[in-house]
Amino acid sequence: MRDELSLKPCESGFSLLELIIAMAITVTITALAGNLLAESMKIRTRANDKVDALADAQRALNIMSREIADAGFNLSDNGIVAADSVTDANGNSTIRIRSNLNKFNLSASTAAQNGIGDPGALPGEDAGEDVKYFIYLVPGTTNLLARYDANNVAGGSSTVLANRLDSLHIHYFAQSVTYNTTGCDISGASAAEVGPAAATYVVIAVCVAQDAVGAPGSPGYQPATNVLLVSDVALRNSNLPIY
Repeated sequence: MRDELSLKPCESGFSLLELIIAMAITVTITALAGNLLAESMKIRTRANDKVDALADAQRALNIMSREIADAGFNLSDNGIVAADSVTDANGNSTIRIRSNLNKFNLSASTAAQNGIGDPGALPGEDAGEDVKYFIYLVPGTTNLLARYDANNVAGGSSTVLANRLDSLHIHYFAQSVTYNTTGCDISGASAAEVGPAAATYVVIAVCVAQDAVGAPGSPGYQPATNVLLVSDVALRNSNLPIY
């Protein structure tokens, strides 16, 4: 009688060392992928913040330009109140403009047609006729571009036009000019600036700045950026011959 040998199938698998090496490679790749994803999200977030800030600044600049162009309507001057159109200690400009927009509005009261902020006018009739634009600093956060309307409601009211604006510079000229843009302002204007009361041409420069993220040469580093938006405004009601 012959002895029969029981043959078992050969068992194969990973050794402990191979498993440790495979796990180490997997963890490393996962960490690298997670780091790349985190950096890409930072870049995307910063880009979204920049787009939002620029959109706000552009809308605010359009509103400012339109209203400043109408300054002085039915007045004997250009409508800019020089005493309130100044530059503060931080280098930011403020501008106050006036105009009698209701002069030919037959649906408005006589008081509203004949003056600005007349006590005889109905509440809100003279809205938009005495407006000031200025930068409001929120400590520790950002600068807001605000619009103050003295006659919108009793006692006036303020509206935020842009919630992220780093500077506002307003330049006054007696004629149209050409200029260069440098950093967050204009430079090298083709004519000298004049006082607000003598202006027929205004150049508004607003700037949106972003700080650097990270250190140069490090993954995800993003350098500091400045984006300057400029608007040229002819004061159509200044009644002066040179624009």
